[in-house]
Amino acid sequence: MSHADRPIRSNGFTLIELMLAMTFISILLVAIAVTIIQISNIYNHGITLKEVNQAGRSLAADLQRSVRASSQFDISNGGNHYIQQGDWGGRLCLGNYSYIWNYGKAINDNDPNESNLNVYTSDTGIAIRFVKVIDPSSSYCLNPAKKVEPSEAIDLVNVGDHNLAVHNFTVTSGENAVDTRTGQRLYSIKFVIGTNDTNALDGGVCKSPGTPGADPSYCSVQEFNVVARAGNAVE
Repeated sequence: MSHADRPIRSNGFTLIELMLAMTFISILLVAIAVTIIQISNIYNHGITLKEVNQAGRSLAADLQRSVRASSQFDISNGGNHYIQQGDWGGRLCLGNYSYIWNYGKAINDNDPNESNLNVYTSDTGIAIRFVKVIDPSSSYCLNPAKKVEPSEAIDLVNVGDHNLAVHNFTVTSGENAVDTRTGQRLYSIKFVIGTNDTNALDGGVCKSPGTPGADPSYCSVQEFNVVARAGNAVE
């Protein structure tokens, strides 16, 4: 057989081979994209959780220092040191400092009459989240309607990159919660702090993944429990 009579062999790909190759590449690209999205979600949630934990630890440490420097204080209803203002906020007056806060839900509701919010004396356009003010006379608890002077307030919970807010705050002390050696009273402070996206929250807790409005890559809420001792002088 002469060279001219030999069959010509094709080195190209058939249509089926091209389709199989494209299908494999498509599946590979989808798998890579899904992996990148999952890694991004995990990273974003980690960043949010870190910010929430930092804010919570900082607030807990500040409260412990102020309680430790104060005299024993009354936390009963109608007292002049601890006031729960319905479900929108509260005030805690410790002698040297007073703490004033609005809950995340109240901030989001944006009451136009400001009747259910702790507010600044001037229209700053900034909602009070959780602030600390010098208040040796406990005037903010003696007058629960007293507005906060912006120049005297220290923000302990900043909006940050994730719109943080306090969602719950309670102070308790049992009848026998007194250290017999030092005469100091023990107070239990519990608060919940986290992101403040209304759609992603249900009762101050992040919605479960798959629930309408849930945002597991962003939503993060943590509860902190602090035990603090107050001095042995009773006010």
